[in-house]
Amino acid sequence: MKKSTIVRFYATGFRILERVAPPIGARLLERLWFRLPSVPEKVRRSRVDLPPGTPFEVPFEGGLIRGHEYGDEGPLVYLVHGWGGWGLQLAAFVPPLVAGGFRVVAYDAPSHGESGPGLEGKGRSSMPELADAFQAVVADRGPAYGVIAHSLGAAATTHALLHFAEPERVVYLAAATDFAVWMDGFQAAFGFGPRVRAGFLRRFARRFGPMESYEGARVVADLATRRELPPLLAIHDRDDRETEADGSIRVAKVWPGASVELTEGLGHRRILGDPAVIERALGFLSTDWEGGHTAKAAQETMEG
Repeated sequence: MKKSTIVRFYATGFRILERVAPPIGARLLERLWFRLPSVPEKVRRSRVDLPPGTPFEVPFEGGLIRGHEYGDEGPLVYLVHGWGGWGLQLAAFVPPLVAGGFRVVAYDAPSHGESGPGLEGKGRSSMPELADAFQAVVADRGPAYGVIAHSLGAAATTHALLHFAEPERVVYLAAATDFAVWMDGFQAAFGFGPRVRAGFLRRFARRFGPMESYEGARVVADLATRRELPPLLAIHDRDDRETEADGSIRVAKVWPGASVELTEGLGHRRILGDPAVIERALGFLSTDWEGGHTAKAAQETMEG
């Protein structure tokens, strides 16, 4: 009820600003767009029995990125959370990965979880900042063999591929692929009009470039002309109400050698703990690695 009241409050304000002061409405929308949802610490607490981990800190934009590394040896796999998420939101992947002979890095992006704020300030961030944070963590912890990325973390990983990252295998879960779809959702929720929207898009473009230039399939198509891309497995639920499965399908069509698998009934977040999804991701990551025991060890770990 409280959330609904807040949304109605903003909707009333946007209707007024649309008529009398659209530039102010655009600035207000900008504040909302880059503001992170508040996630209580008890929600972020892992409910997975994790192996021993080593905490680490990475200096970033005047603050600190905090995370943990699990496992003693083997190829390094990074867990990249999405908007408003946290590293151990993907905790269900850690035990089977470690049991399969991988090392695992999970971290909180700037202003997320236990990490300090970045350049956007406390409680705020942006997708390019998430990509830069990923780059900073990889530079500190070591080159990535594999990446498992969720939601906007997938977009951040793709953005990082433009500049530095060269993993050998990539898994996207419920990938966010089109800001315009999110913008439509914002407009439906908050009720701002075309003048406020246009003003915000101009402000966004001055900082980051045109919003349409971040559309996933467009970015990947351009990227594929510049470099060889690693194999991609994109898993997306048909019932996901936050990111569209069609976005993952469009990305896979222009990503050479990519494959898409669609699930049902998992939505946007339950996909992160589903045993079948975890097993499929681990099998994909172990395909080119001569560890041999990865898939069997992962299955034994998930079964108890």
